[in-house]
Amino acid sequence: MLAVINLIDIFLVFIVAVLISFLSAMGLQDLLDKDSEVSVVKRSADGEMTLITKKASKIEAVKITKSEAEGKGVRLGVAYQLEDGTMVYLPDEGAGD
Repeated sequence: MLAVINLIDIFLVFIVAVLISFLSAMGLQDLLDKDSEVSVVKRSADGEMTLITKKASKIEAVKITKSEAEGKGVRLGVAYQLEDGTMVYLPDEGAGD
């Protein structure tokens, strides 16, 4: 019986290690830091977007549909995705004035 309990302990340690490596691979290490504020936008293969925000120890995930994203507004700038996957935001002239 003691051997089974030890196997369960090893399995739990393995699961924690896999979760940490998954967060690292996805570039979400800041989710582990309790003082950081993080916002991540993920897009699925079908075009649906999910906004993940973390403030202190509270994490929220909101799915954004096309109908929720429609409306009137002001163009603030342009965002580009580079070949390495990073995103660059360039504000328009006079944006935020």
